[in-house]
Amino acid sequence: MESFKSTPHSIACDAATIYSKLTNPSLIQQQIEANADRIDEQARQHLDTVKFTEDSISIQSPMGEVALSLDRENSIEDERVVYTASSSPVPINMVINLQSQDDGTTMSTAELQLQLPFFLRKMVEGQLQEGAERFGELLSRIPFDRL
Repeated sequence: MESFKSTPHSIACDAATIYSKLTNPSLIQQQIEANADRIDEQARQHLDTVKFTEDSISIQSPMGEVALSLDRENSIEDERVVYTASSSPVPINMVINLQSQDDGTTMSTAELQLQLPFFLRKMVEGQLQEGAERFGELLSRIPFDRL
């Protein structure tokens, strides 16, 4: 499986709170909608490619919209949240890694894991890396402590 990771981002919130919110993505959608007027233009553009429901996240990708469902079996409380594509032409996982810091903040990385044929990988790897980076940045902007 190929892996595309974002750079690490610091989130001003503890890992337990972030984990509890990420395992209930509808809370994130509610917060985004409630604060739409306070979200800068660049972040809004990123948000246009992501939709949150009660137990899934949908992302616009080079292959079209991909719906990812929460994978509780492979998620690790306070450390890792895993979403798996329910219907996709290739196996896809979205992994959010959380690492608690001593100062009460959390370092996070977003990771897209895909099983791609070699010829397809070369065509979309730049877009997938950019998608992972954008999602990692989006996570760092969410006020998890206020959801």
